[in-house]
Amino acid sequence: MVGAEPGRSPFALGPAMALRGISVVELAGLAPGPFCGMVLADFGAQVVRVDRPGSVGDVSRLARGKRSLVLDLKRPAGATVLRRLCARADVLLEPFRCGVMEKLQLGPEILLKDNPKLIYARLSGFGHSGSFSKVAGHDINYLALSGVLSKIGQSGENPYPPLNLLADFGGGGLMCTLGILLALFERTRSGLGQVIDANMVEGTAYLSSFLWKTQHMGLWDQPRGQNMLDGGAPFYTTYKTSDGAFMAVGAIEPQFYKLLLKGLGLKSDELPAQMSVADWLEMKKKFADVFAKKTKAEWCQIFDGTDACVTPVLTFEEALHHSHNKERASFITDEEQHVSPRPAPQLSRTPAVPSTKRDSSEGEHTEEVLREFGFSQEEISQLHSERIIESKKPKANL
Repeated sequence: MVGAEPGRSPFALGPAMALRGISVVELAGLAPGPFCGMVLADFGAQVVRVDRPGSVGDVSRLARGKRSLVLDLKRPAGATVLRRLCARADVLLEPFRCGVMEKLQLGPEILLKDNPKLIYARLSGFGHSGSFSKVAGHDINYLALSGVLSKIGQSGENPYPPLNLLADFGGGGLMCTLGILLALFERTRSGLGQVIDANMVEGTAYLSSFLWKTQHMGLWDQPRGQNMLDGGAPFYTTYKTSDGAFMAVGAIEPQFYKLLLKGLGLKSDELPAQMSVADWLEMKKKFADVFAKKTKAEWCQIFDGTDACVTPVLTFEEALHHSHNKERASFITDEEQHVSPRPAPQLSRTPAVPSTKRDSSEGEHTEEVLREFGFSQEEISQLHSERIIESKKPKANL
């Protein structure tokens, strides 16, 4: 692997993490690609982000642990530089629409010929084939085409997207990460790389396999927002408290539902049966009236430590300071005092050790990276003079 080659930078070695010694070239993009690259970096990979000239770096703020090289890929000399990087890298992560890399003469056929061990990860919205492969889109469009968006929303209202987490980061960035890890594992047997076509539509659809597999089992036979797991059930939804906060209820199983009623001070023999769908709306109103009589803190005092499956809906700030999350050190703080979630999952022997340093500025490591990949100082100077690359050292804060 690249990280194990003689003469490589100590940067590639680092702590004994799961992906130690894996070299990743990430072409700058939005949200899903940077997240995929950050996960790889968090678990030990050496990730170099290739930024465009004149760019403002990673606007997604997912640059943790990465270095930045500014390279003009639209010029043949810039494409040649990337080919040399990929000839010694383990993974290329590219986030462009179908045909863009081929137009730059950087398609899989060319790069895999240079380096048969390369994992060429393509992360796109609609994939690299099909009638939508060359059109633009965003999370909401990928959700829509996957069928999942039709299942999300309140009863009688339009479907609405759950932020941009599901398609961009779940179906896109995380599924692409999985593909890269699978390809790296398979390479240990075959010695060969391969092309990964990761896209948000199919990734999101795959995440929704449970919905597809259970759609004929009665879980989803009601209109949107009226089913057991989409907010329709009185025992699986959120309720407003007297202080304007919210509690989340997920008391599906009978034994948990019994504890929910106990905490609410209600008696089961005075209520309709738990699974009487026709009575759910009435029961939701009754539960809402009860929850509205106490504050969030008061409800936490009643339900914390029980199996009623009732938890507070926490803000980011509250989640940071919640006792459970603090006990597990679930959040980390970098040197600029920015807080973010700790990498997951936890590994017992080779845990992630995420960088706590500031994010690199665009072009900060251009020369350093090129030297590590075998470029001479004369070549680097020539690339500078031709404006193929840019180096931008961060300014000191006085």
